[in-house]
Amino acid sequence: MKAGGGITSPEPGRATIRFLLDDRIVEVHDPVPTRSLLDFLREDLGCTGTKEGCAEGDCGACNVVVGERVVAAQGERLRLRALAACLCFLPTLDGKALFTVESLKAADGVLHPVQQALVECHGSQCGFCTPGFVMSLFALFRSDEAPTAAAIRDALAGNLCRCTGYRPIVEAGARMYALGADERDWLRRPGAGSEAGESERALLARLVALERRDPLCIDGPHVRFDAPTSLAGFAALCEAHPEACILAGGTDAAPWVRKRHRPLPHLIHVGRVEELKRIVPDGGGLEIGAGASLRDAFAALDRLYPELAALWRRFGAMPVRNAGTLGGNIANASPVGDATPILIALGASLLLRRGEAVRELALGDFHRGYRQTALTPGEFIEAVRVPRPQADLRVRGYKVARRHDQDVAAVSAGFALRLDGRNVCEARLAWGGMAATPKRAPAAEAALLGRPWDEAAVRAAMAALEEDFRPIDDLRASSTYRMKVAQNLLMRLWLETRREAPLAAAQVDLRSLG
Repeated sequence: MKAGGGITSPEPGRATIRFLLDDRIVEVHDPVPTRSLLDFLREDLGCTGTKEGCAEGDCGACNVVVGERVVAAQGERLRLRALAACLCFLPTLDGKALFTVESLKAADGVLHPVQQALVECHGSQCGFCTPGFVMSLFALFRSDEAPTAAAIRDALAGNLCRCTGYRPIVEAGARMYALGADERDWLRRPGAGSEAGESERALLARLVALERRDPLCIDGPHVRFDAPTSLAGFAALCEAHPEACILAGGTDAAPWVRKRHRPLPHLIHVGRVEELKRIVPDGGGLEIGAGASLRDAFAALDRLYPELAALWRRFGAMPVRNAGTLGGNIANASPVGDATPILIALGASLLLRRGEAVRELALGDFHRGYRQTALTPGEFIEAVRVPRPQADLRVRGYKVARRHDQDVAAVSAGFALRLDGRNVCEARLAWGGMAATPKRAPAAEAALLGRPWDEAAVRAAMAALEEDFRPIDDLRASSTYRMKVAQNLLMRLWLETRREAPLAAAQVDLRSLG
């Protein structure tokens, strides 16, 4: 490993990755593909401000900020996003810029606005979790998000604190804008000169110089890592190596390695295939590349279906949404995945690719059993197609879990109903956590079709739900609880979407919902 101010030619026969750390280039020769960025920072670079807490992306203690050059119709720009270092495999940093809590060190005795705000608002006690909070707030500070209370809470939802409680930390999130709102272009300290930090344009120029145009291959003794640069190259690798693990954000794969010691002999990374990150209009709907981050995918879906915004904000924490992908979440085939039920209800389909062959499959037909999918060897999800909203379509997505943030659902649901006048002419009701796969409820749907959208129809569907599901008991919920919650969510759907009156005037005995 070498750190310096310029790029040197790699030694023949060796794989080398390069990334920016503050104002220097870090080179790593023949990195172990499954080594975490967290371990590399602490053990090799001595950046011990980045802490190890849960080692699975749940606590935020190891949050860092990663910058990359993004080219759009409006031109190129620098995108900075918070990520959990414990979930980042080291080679995925190739060609990017990295900022740790040490990057925000004081210049001429003046703290960065984020740090100063935490001092003024008394947002730190033992200090173990503080670096992660600093980096989450720094990512928000450098983003285009409006400085609202909701944005601050969303940015911090994945950071856990055992000492202070969250009020002073949230207050610091508001205070930082007052300390540095006038000049936010500088990465380290607003208003500082080049001796304290680089401007966005300068950093973009350095990232362009660092850019790798050829595929990256690290053929280690135990793990091979491939990062193709084109969709055709990616498809060829998947077809030639059907046993390989497709790596997207690492939110599943990293815990497999760190906690379960699971070997991953071959990784094929989607991160450098721009075709898989595209989100484009499709007949009034959307085609979302399987490699698009959850954050980008949810932002696009928000514009199409604003009713779902609250559900997406409960999907993991911001670093998880920044790293994870919609295609990876679906391919994971979890029976309690938050996104899949609502996408099934919306009538989404998948583009599945093997080599040059592409087929389309309804998302509702993709999951075949517990952790089993319709993918054939060498096949992968290329994109998710989400249809446009129809006239008089009522859409809702719900998640019930023990905690509001950062928790796996006991029950999740996605509903889409269309009315023809007063009567239900189309009903797509899908649940997660009720069976071995996310699935629709045909008996409950049939109980609604052709009937007025009223309480009697809803109660009939609630009763019919017992024909559709036989949920299990597990550590998250009992079967009885799951069924009651699933039924109550149907009533909630009616209360929120019926024409006659808002919830406060609902003519229903809420005690009957249990």
